[in-house]
Amino acid sequence: MDLRMNSEIIKAYTSHAQMARVVTESWMKDNMFCPRCGRFHIEHFKNNKPVADFYCPICGSQYELKSIRGHFGRKVSDGAYETMIERITSNQNPDFFFMCYSPELFSVTDLLLVPKYFFTPEVIEKRNPLTSSARRAGWIGCSINISEIPKQGRITIVKNGVNYSADQVVEQVKHSAGLETEDIKARGWLFDILQCVNSLPEEFSLSEVYAFEQSLYLKHPQNNNVKPKIRQQLQILRDKGFIEFSGSGIYKKI
Repeated sequence: MDLRMNSEIIKAYTSHAQMARVVTESWMKDNMFCPRCGRFHIEHFKNNKPVADFYCPICGSQYELKSIRGHFGRKVSDGAYETMIERITSNQNPDFFFMCYSPELFSVTDLLLVPKYFFTPEVIEKRNPLTSSARRAGWIGCSINISEIPKQGRITIVKNGVNYSADQVVEQVKHSAGLETEDIKARGWLFDILQCVNSLPEEFSLSEVYAFEQSLYLKHPQNNNVKPKIRQQLQILRDKGFIEFSGSGIYKKI
């Protein structure tokens, strides 16, 4: 994988947005393998497809690319809020690539994959409507809050200018697939508990997870039985092979 980008192809453009799109999509087409099956290249859709930018002709996986100049923050701007929520709740969204690149060096510095089953409505933040003076007055966009996605769903492909092998990435994706569920409500609870577990030491107690009861209730105010829900989700994480129960209320991460 060559992390350098082809700066020659942007000379015909004057818009910075067009330059960014062309140079990042060209790099993906020339360098990116399929993180799902490992095929040596993914393909660019010939025409602008409303739900994806790239696809794998072998396994059929579809991908959308979001690129950022500089470094990752907590959030990445996206399109229309209602459209994104509709895509997530209908399970029609593609997997997402999040790329950071250096416009000075014309090189990829960081690249993440977030599989589609890690997206929940809570990850998508509504932005303020455009003002009446804007060309699209009233339009409501959204941001993707990457920090709300569990680390198991942020698959590293390039980090600080160093790329991981295709085998390493495919293995990470296969492991993360153990957390896949199409039920959006179940997905939200599972990932909320996973985030709690991720913040704890390698060995932790049930009482330590119970300490998140109030914050979980604020996220799920319709549920008045948070502690039983916590136990249920820990059982699911255990069954999926992400934690193990050591007895006496003690758990261990795998």
